[in-house]
Amino acid sequence: MTRYRWALPAAAAWVGTAVAIGCPDAALPAALVAWAAAGLLALAAPRAALAALALALCCTSIALHEPARSPDSLQQAATAHSSVTVIASATQTVPAGSGSFEATIDSVAGRSVAVPVLVFGEGPPQRVAIGARLELTGTVAAAEAGDDRAFLFFPTEAPRVVAEPPWFLEWADGLRSEFLAASTALPGDGGDLLAGLAVGDTTAVGPRLDSAMKAASLTHLTAVSGANCAVVIGLVMLGGAAAGVPRGVRIAASGAVLVAFVVLVTPEPSVLRAAVMAALVLAALASGRPVQGVPVLTLAIVGLLVADPWLARSAGFVLSVLATAGLLLFAAPIAARLGRWVPRWLALTIAVPLAAQLTCQPVLIVLNATIPTYGVVANILAEPAAPVATVVGLAACIALVVVPPVGQLLCAVAWLPSAWIAAVATFFAHAPFAALPWPAGLPGVGLAALASATALLGLRWRWALVGLALIVVVYGGVAGGGRLGLLLTRPADWQVAACDVGQGDAILVQSAGQVMLIDVGPDPEPLSACLSSLGVGRLDLAILTHWDADHVGGVDAIVGRVDRVLVGPEYGPAQAMVAELTAAGALVERGSAGASGLLGALHWSLLWPPARGGPEPGNASGLTLRVGCAAGCLSAVFLSDLGEESQMRLPPLGPVDVVKVAHHGSADQSEALYRELGATVGLISVGADNGYGHPTRRLLDILQSVGTVVERTDEHGLILVSGGGGGDVTVWTER
Repeated sequence: MTRYRWALPAAAAWVGTAVAIGCPDAALPAALVAWAAAGLLALAAPRAALAALALALCCTSIALHEPARSPDSLQQAATAHSSVTVIASATQTVPAGSGSFEATIDSVAGRSVAVPVLVFGEGPPQRVAIGARLELTGTVAAAEAGDDRAFLFFPTEAPRVVAEPPWFLEWADGLRSEFLAASTALPGDGGDLLAGLAVGDTTAVGPRLDSAMKAASLTHLTAVSGANCAVVIGLVMLGGAAAGVPRGVRIAASGAVLVAFVVLVTPEPSVLRAAVMAALVLAALASGRPVQGVPVLTLAIVGLLVADPWLARSAGFVLSVLATAGLLLFAAPIAARLGRWVPRWLALTIAVPLAAQLTCQPVLIVLNATIPTYGVVANILAEPAAPVATVVGLAACIALVVVPPVGQLLCAVAWLPSAWIAAVATFFAHAPFAALPWPAGLPGVGLAALASATALLGLRWRWALVGLALIVVVYGGVAGGGRLGLLLTRPADWQVAACDVGQGDAILVQSAGQVMLIDVGPDPEPLSACLSSLGVGRLDLAILTHWDADHVGGVDAIVGRVDRVLVGPEYGPAQAMVAELTAAGALVERGSAGASGLLGALHWSLLWPPARGGPEPGNASGLTLRVGCAAGCLSAVFLSDLGEESQMRLPPLGPVDVVKVAHHGSADQSEALYRELGATVGLISVGADNGYGHPTRRLLDILQSVGTVVERTDEHGLILVSGGGGGDVTVWTER
């Protein structure tokens, strides 16, 4: 039980820090109170004093960092919506023309700052390496309190590189880029995944493979994980011992390799956690002290939170710490219990992913309210291949620069375990019942925590296993009953369906057995789930209104299952998508005003953009269409992401039953257009807590004033609209 007590001070400080970063103005008073509590409790309750001391250090760090994170100049620019020019350093590799990327503002208005930001919009025209300095001009918006980014930056001009990375970052970027080029030349998903496994560069991991890794609970293998630090340092120590290298030299060499490894693979939260733990272990070995896992993890947590308190709410950091804690605290007891029925090696193989899954699952529910049915099995099959891919991949990364032919050979060898991991992920992601539904929000987190705690308590008390069985039975009844209820009440004769794909669009229209899809959302996974739920296997027509990621990012979900695709003006990455769809058998055509056709009994026609003289590609030129029929169906208009200027240039539309509201409910809307449409129902496809303020109060007021009933995917989930008798409109919602 001693090792459990060691974790309590770190856990208390962690929770307190997570609360404090949400109220940064209260950090200094909280620090003073915590310092006083630490002093008063030092003799009476040492462990409580340690928790107070850790919290005092973290709150002091928040108070010291906050002025540099939120300078007055940026606060004023955010309030006034005025333009500002800053110098920032890229904190991730930015591919040419990519979307949003992470950066740290180094100076604004001639003042040195340290402001973490998320930069939106089209990225620089050329590839930008980590550490390169950029000049950014645009507007800013303050992020939510507690977010690890202090501001959101919206450039009004293309970012401009003003300085290359410093030498200690540039060498690592050269190695990563060489290895990325060599690995992506290898076939299939194995080549796409290899750079992420070995050096943390996930540029080549597409949406389809990323979704499969998530569905199979193998996301921690998509990029370098903390376990890789232990593998690398272990090899240095063991190899040095086998060669007879003195202990002190081995420890020093391990420290140097650890620093170089972190720079090469980039300091992601899980890597930072593992690197700090490895450094503490090396220090303990150098001093001749025994090494214990839980105290080392405790010190690492506190040290990292003092250095960067905003890690307290970082999903990567939280999951890394919980997984490590699960392995240290519960893997051995689980293996001992399983060892009564299976061989010890198999018990250990099962216990490691099971312990990590149980401790991480409550947090995973926050990110995705499902239970990965085959997560433990997938990890058992994939995990042994990960160290091989990492070690051989790292060797290939170095050899490509020193002896290129040897590097190419090692890349081919590392491809085998990488391809195996990708194949495992793909297989289980598409297996029947790969994801079980689970309640979302706080109830879902609480229920998952209760189930995990009950399962772990079952290691010591049999009554807990009875409780776990009861939870499983209740869950099965509720989930099965809820699913059955949805299937029984959901109308089969829907004409328009708004899939819940987060902050993006994916709208289905069906008639007489034929189906049209308008946009595919930002990610293939939720769209695939929606299509499966509605029993849509094949699409007769897909319309990709424009090339923003929230409208085309999920295109992999329809590759190979659509006959015809209409696309908007092409630019940037659009050519690759068009080629992928064409190669899979779709007829891809450029759409513009005047194009029309039939979908079952419905007639559809494109209204915008003009074939000639239209606006520049982007929101203003999104394909806009109207559907309807002579009688007995709903008429509808789908406005893509058009702003008010483009909306005012549309031809007369007349009244309709349904309108797909433009741009997720932004403020840039024409009240006159919505008054002309007079729609009974307005569909808003929008993500919860999207950071843009969508849908805006102005848009909601417009719809209310014209008598249009609002239906939102962020509040209602899947929305089905069908025509009732006598011209009525019937709406069914998932929630």
